[in-house]
Amino acid sequence: MRLNQIFKREYINADLSAQGKDEALAELVNVVMDGGLQLNTSAIIDILKQRESLGSTGIGEGVAIPHGKISALNEIIVAFGRSRNGIAYHSLDGKPVHLFFLLLAPENSAGQHLKILAKISKMLKDVNFRNKLLEAKSRDELYKIIIEQESACIV
Repeated sequence: MRLNQIFKREYINADLSAQGKDEALAELVNVVMDGGLQLNTSAIIDILKQRESLGSTGIGEGVAIPHGKISALNEIIVAFGRSRNGIAYHSLDGKPVHLFFLLLAPENSAGQHLKILAKISKMLKDVNFRNKLLEAKSRDELYKIIIEQESACIV
């Protein structure tokens, strides 16, 4: 499955204003809702918080990939958020998070969910990619950078 099939420009927030983890999760879920998804916002946030209670999805290097399985969802959704100031997120390396990829998947999509998670993780290992995301000027530029990186990254 290609990111351009599940990731839309509307699912990008280029300037998150959250100060903490819970606010960041809410802001990321809201960007998906504003982009057209019609589900219970608080239920999704609760699922993401439950996942975070198992261990932080802040993987280090200024990156977090919050994710969860949503029973009412019919397709995998990927969203992106960027915080210029960084957000205290209890990351594995203890550093603030600037780049967020939110992954929401139907409950019965374990294989696809894990493949997308692996693809995003691999893409984010590239420091040049992370820097391009931090420096991008617009939502359109962010979208283009992400889609191009997927094409360049074979998983």
